[in-house]
Amino acid sequence: MYYFALKFLHIIGASVLLGTGAGIAFFMLLAHRTGNIVAIAATARIVVIADFVFTASAVVGQPLTGILLAREVGYSLGEGWIVLSIILYIVTGLFWLPVVWMQMEMRRLAENAMRNGMPLPDRYYTLFRWWFAFGFPAFAAVVAIFWLMIARPGM
Repeated sequence: MYYFALKFLHIIGASVLLGTGAGIAFFMLLAHRTGNIVAIAATARIVVIADFVFTASAVVGQPLTGILLAREVGYSLGEGWIVLSIILYIVTGLFWLPVVWMQMEMRRLAENAMRNGMPLPDRYYTLFRWWFAFGFPAFAAVVAIFWLMIARPGM
């Protein structure tokens, strides 16, 4: 029962990371494409909340459930697919942390523009391009981790 509870929590956490990341990207991109400052500000506000509530909690839970699950099953944390998963997890975090800051800054810039009746500043667009670019390697790393968890290739 302990094993299945750990496995369940680990899979749910991984799903939250993948799903929240994809959902946040989708909604932020669609809001951005409207050019509507009110929609951008509102979406950015929700995106920041979602990242803190869902993504951050999964980010903390994944290593804990992963280590406990590996120990329960008898896997060494030095197995190739686990080491690669950990490396990819760190890579994801290195892209995700700046993305969270960028989202908060884009939210601030959109709210200020909305409040002052001004267009979005150039800085918003620069941040958005970086945010968009950082999403690809982070998302690809999470997808690769999913594959490693399922395939557990001998390395």
